[in-house]
Amino acid sequence: MMYKYSYLVFALLFLFLSSSMMAQQMVTLDYYLPQNISYDENIPTPKEVLGYEVGEWHISHDQLVYYMRTLASASDRITIETYARSYEQRPLLMLTITSPNNHKNISSIIHQHAKLMDANASQDLNTAKMPAVLYQGYSVHGNESSGANAAVLYAYYLAAAKGKAIEDKLANTVILLDPCFNPDGLNRFANWVNMHKSYTTIGDPNEREFNEVWPRGRTNHYWFDLNRDWLLVQHPESQGRIRNFHKWKPNILTDHHEMGTNSTFFFQPGVPSRTHPITPPKNQALTGKIAAFHAKFLDEIGSLYFTKERFDDFYYGKGSTYPDVNGGIGILFEQASSRGHAQESVNGILTFPFTIRNQFATSLSTLEAGYTMREELLNWQREFYQTAAQSAQQEKAKAYVFGDANDPARTARLVELLLRHGIQIYQLGKDVNLSNVQFKQSSAYAIPTHQPQYRLIKAIFEQRTSFSDSLFYDVSGFNLALAFNMPYAASSIPVELGDQITEMPSAEQQVQGEQSQYAYLMRWNGYYAPRALYAILDQGLMAKVAEEPLKIAGQNFKEGTILIPVERQPLTSDAIYQLMQRLAKEDGVQIVATQTGLSDMGITLGSPGWSNLKRPNTAVVVEGGASGYDAGEVWHLFDQRYRMPISKIAEKTLQRADLDRYNTIVLVNGNYEKETASKLKKWVQAGNTLILYRGAINWAARYKLAQVEFVQRAQAQQAASRPYNKIAADRGRNVIGGAIFETTGDLSHPMLYGYDRPLLPVFHRGTTFLKPTKNPYATPLVYTENPLLNGYISNENLKAISNSAAVIVNRTGGGRVICLADNTNFRAFWYGTNRLLMNAVFFGHTISYAAAVPISD
Repeated sequence: MMYKYSYLVFALLFLFLSSSMMAQQMVTLDYYLPQNISYDENIPTPKEVLGYEVGEWHISHDQLVYYMRTLASASDRITIETYARSYEQRPLLMLTITSPNNHKNISSIIHQHAKLMDANASQDLNTAKMPAVLYQGYSVHGNESSGANAAVLYAYYLAAAKGKAIEDKLANTVILLDPCFNPDGLNRFANWVNMHKSYTTIGDPNEREFNEVWPRGRTNHYWFDLNRDWLLVQHPESQGRIRNFHKWKPNILTDHHEMGTNSTFFFQPGVPSRTHPITPPKNQALTGKIAAFHAKFLDEIGSLYFTKERFDDFYYGKGSTYPDVNGGIGILFEQASSRGHAQESVNGILTFPFTIRNQFATSLSTLEAGYTMREELLNWQREFYQTAAQSAQQEKAKAYVFGDANDPARTARLVELLLRHGIQIYQLGKDVNLSNVQFKQSSAYAIPTHQPQYRLIKAIFEQRTSFSDSLFYDVSGFNLALAFNMPYAASSIPVELGDQITEMPSAEQQVQGEQSQYAYLMRWNGYYAPRALYAILDQGLMAKVAEEPLKIAGQNFKEGTILIPVERQPLTSDAIYQLMQRLAKEDGVQIVATQTGLSDMGITLGSPGWSNLKRPNTAVVVEGGASGYDAGEVWHLFDQRYRMPISKIAEKTLQRADLDRYNTIVLVNGNYEKETASKLKKWVQAGNTLILYRGAINWAARYKLAQVEFVQRAQAQQAASRPYNKIAADRGRNVIGGAIFETTGDLSHPMLYGYDRPLLPVFHRGTTFLKPTKNPYATPLVYTENPLLNGYISNENLKAISNSAAVIVNRTGGGRVICLADNTNFRAFWYGTNRLLMNAVFFGHTISYAAAVPISD
């Protein structure tokens, strides 16, 4: 009897699972769309264009583009534009969807909406007659594809739905539909899951369909998380998106994501205590009011959800938080992911169509909220900028001044970044001394705080170190001036302003002096000096680096100066001069022609105090245990910034490859195999340079490939008994999710060549800290006694990181192993520490044998 009962239960369960999977295969448009309205038959359905129903396959980006363009050509409610192209040259689309009458007046609508940002001009605006602007965006993570597929349905609905209800909504809203924030990642993922789809749907989590190969589809071409790039705008996808954002300044921006398969559905608000203090409380109140609409729509289809948990609104670089500091309401949606077509979960079989339906439902709920709360949202945007103006009047800092006279290129890149956010910047009107820093009119810029973007300016330049909560979903410190290692200071009085800057300033230089038949000296302090040096070495030219300072032709030159002799080179003197002129112009490097090798002071140009340089032949290890983010950052830096080739070698390939073609290899944060260590040790001993980052140092130390000691953290005193619900908070308080710290360095060391100031801000994540070496020359960069500059760290971790090592140099055989405790390339916006990696690449082999700790066997 028991056997029969068990068999019956099994049979019922099998029927349930089978019916769920069959439902996934047999889904129709009716499963998604509201059925109480009619649809225009002249508007093509997705299936009519794509050949399959939404959710039956994962849409590829080319199919998405084709359908959206087809839809736009069939509907007078839609206009479409390509606002950017990805690295892989895929178009990013913006569909403007509103009533035909609004389309006729779209320029006027944009102009009127922009007045909401003007505290004075907005007073006379009649918001009762203005449409609300909704920016609805999908799938910034390519393997969170339910969003992009839901965008297809939503676009169809907006184009085809008939009746007074939809016409009223379109008359009173402008919908900016961004169907895919990350085309390259979406296409990578769609290809993966579609190529592994079986005729018989398989829900086994171990199935290959649900387990993408490294680096997976989450990221863009260079393996960056584009949802962390809204503030940083380092990638073409983000740059185009931010242009659209500031053109329109939407009232609501939605960001559709996915999370773990065993979850349900999340919508904001997030954890209340983790909202950035600069965000006005009313923003969160309105977010909560909008949340009621999401709950209603999800209730109607029986979907489980949660809110005010797990996720937060602190870091302004995310899509759901960036609008909060720009007068809008940012909303994050997180749908449990099927990661394929149908997967087993603790809540039953999770089908791809089910995930799409939730994303579509909350697209509709956002439209309903925007329409219903239209005047309230428009009035809030006006109020946001009016109160910002009032706060700016009371702000102690009347202006921020910044600029580095020794590196115009890096300064120009910061100006460019700030301009992307609609921040008003001026050339400094006259020289000024602030906080013991002398800013020159010719090389510094001023940002008055009394301007519409006051709150964002404050967020960018503040150095916040105290917080109401110790848990953060992302980084807790993101001061952009510190990331650029940029001299900056706040002025308590208004500074004199010069011309307003509307585009990135030029950093072009000219060769100083007449064409030389003897030599050229290139200063190493320009940001693009590594690009110029690689171009020189790639031409087969001999170049040397100064290990000591000198003075020649009346000018002082520091350690790190590059010497390019003219004689005994493969190029003629004319060709070398033309190359020097091009590099000075294109790379903004300072090059001085000298007609003699006799110095006024210091080493002469033929001295043994110059080291010969090698053209870097570099590889970065990928796959295996390597962090995709960190590896992508190294690849991007070499490829996009410095135009230097770098081979991406899979760990398994490295173990069997001939490594003699490389003189530099980078191991990013990760945990690698033992076989990798033994292969690399022989290669280093042959005279090459290995560069290790963060977790790779731990791994290397374990296999005798690095000689380091780790700081033992003191444990905080904890009560014998703690409430169970405090586990997450107790564990989280000792996490360093990302903060900014101060280090001090030896500017005469090859690892610090090109730096003008010994104090260097660095970005640190994690709780691994290195002890300084006993060799007094082998730790060229250390944390200061009180290093915290911006962000959160527990007291125990602060004690551990104080005076710890940021850079350690080891040696084995004729080679060097350089350990970097911090990510010098974080998210591509840490311009200030990129030079540390480049110095290791170009000068690592020149570091004295006596200035490196031997690695013991």
